[in-house]
Amino acid sequence: MAALDWQGWLTIGVVMATLGLLLWERFTPDKVLMGAVAVLIASGILGPREALAGFWNPGVLTVAVLFVLVAALKSTGAIRWIGDWVLGRPRGEGKARARLIVITAPLSAFINNTPIVAMLTSAIEHWGRRSHIAPSKLLLPMNYATVLGGMCTLVGTSTNLIVAGLVLQQEGMPALTMFTPLGVGAVAAVAGGSFLLLAGRWFLPDRRSAFDQASDTHEYVVEMMVEADGPVDGKTIGDARLRQLEGSFLVELVRAGELHVAVAPGQQLSGGDRLVFIGATDAVRELRRVPGLRPATDQCFKIDDAGGQRKLVEVVMSAYSPAVGRTLVESAFRSRYNAAVIAVARRGTRLHGKLGELVLQAGDTLLLETDGGFAQRHANTSDFLIVNEIDGAARVDRPRALTALAVIGLMVVANTVFDVDILVSALVAALLVLLAGCVHVLELRRSVDLRLIAVIACSFALGAALERSGVAAVAASHLLAWSGGDPFRTLVLVYVAAVIFTELITNNAAAVLIFPIAMASAAQLGSDPMPFVIATMIGASAGFITPIGYQTNMMVYGPGGYRFTDYVRLGLPLSLVVGTAVLYAIPYFWPF
Repeated sequence: MAALDWQGWLTIGVVMATLGLLLWERFTPDKVLMGAVAVLIASGILGPREALAGFWNPGVLTVAVLFVLVAALKSTGAIRWIGDWVLGRPRGEGKARARLIVITAPLSAFINNTPIVAMLTSAIEHWGRRSHIAPSKLLLPMNYATVLGGMCTLVGTSTNLIVAGLVLQQEGMPALTMFTPLGVGAVAAVAGGSFLLLAGRWFLPDRRSAFDQASDTHEYVVEMMVEADGPVDGKTIGDARLRQLEGSFLVELVRAGELHVAVAPGQQLSGGDRLVFIGATDAVRELRRVPGLRPATDQCFKIDDAGGQRKLVEVVMSAYSPAVGRTLVESAFRSRYNAAVIAVARRGTRLHGKLGELVLQAGDTLLLETDGGFAQRHANTSDFLIVNEIDGAARVDRPRALTALAVIGLMVVANTVFDVDILVSALVAALLVLLAGCVHVLELRRSVDLRLIAVIACSFALGAALERSGVAAVAASHLLAWSGGDPFRTLVLVYVAAVIFTELITNNAAAVLIFPIAMASAAQLGSDPMPFVIATMIGASAGFITPIGYQTNMMVYGPGGYRFTDYVRLGLPLSLVVGTAVLYAIPYFWPF
């Protein structure tokens, strides 16, 4: 470390501070990375052009363009169509898990795994309810299978595209093609998939989702009628003190057959209004003390039926949501999102007590009653990791869905058979789906994740700073010293470092930070850099051990009722199996 000057030490400080802030999760990753870039520019370590070069890197641009194709699949209903085909009608938990793993792994090699996991999470919950199989037995294996499948091609995961973009910046290195990682990725998928099929069931818990735990509504739902000309007739909800109840929480108001959700404190009550409260089992006793209210003689609230008016949505809270760390009342959840919380589940268990006083945590699953536009408004927000409509299956437009799938198929053929640059083929495919009406501009604007693009592009600046300041070369020297100058041992250290980084921060940031160290190691060994490139690519995607190891891990955390230890119990042996297979496969396909 003595060889480093002030720029090297400052770069290390910026990287460490970035990692610390990402782990703290107080600020969103895009804000953290943009702050890091600002420091690098202000200090002179990188010029503005170098620091912002990631925004026009081909890998980053390809990720952005692929959002158009994903939006087309969602808009046409092709994603739901694929989900129904993937699940099919298997009989039994084992066959369902096998079908999910065998089909989703190759599918995610060509369709980004994030929308696949989002779509299948909802479908698996519905299927599990009908089949009386806990979603926790299926969601985590499905998620891991999509991660393994995404390793096989450049478009399977954004990590592979980012590494391919980094390779383009290296002088003398040929560009990666669509199936460059296929050999090693297939070995990882087969080894990991076999483990999930043969041994995975022994590591999976049996837990219920928030919807399942909220289905027994007679235990906590109470309906009250507003008496005509009674003490509260004509008063607002706030004046009637219906928001300050000890054990109950007002969810909805039904007036003349019309449903009103997320009712505001200023809503005026009228005789004959039906009020639906959720709370403890002694809620009736408390509500009967309210003058002007009487229990409805026909308790007709059903969580899955309101004549088509009740829209139920299940969300998983993100660490970046302003509601996390606050109660529902403190965060003004009802007015902020126009949604009433029906149930909250944490680590597989529904929370009881007064909902308004519960302090929300990242990973909590909330069952909401809201309006029909909620899912569209918040499908791409950082407040929620996943937004699922309960029984809200989108209509499949067969002609447009087939068109979108055909265009994606043509893009793959152009990449593989005619060796068309992946960015060029993705741009042409995006233009075709727009011209064919498979996606509209408004839908596209909601689907493009600008925060993710900013995170990836700004991560490039950190990688460039590590290389320019000499930190990467020094780190590579230490790796070689630890490995005794042996190429295989160095490869193992590079892979392990990539896995550790991706378990702690984002997979894309891990790839960008490890890449310059991997390249410097190959240069000092005088070895072919490709083994180390592939090790970085696969290792940065192999985040199985923690819920934050890969972006889709947290998406199934709440719906599956999982706990942190569930990821360790299943993900640790899976990571060891995949790592062992990959490290022996890389020298076979890419000799030193």
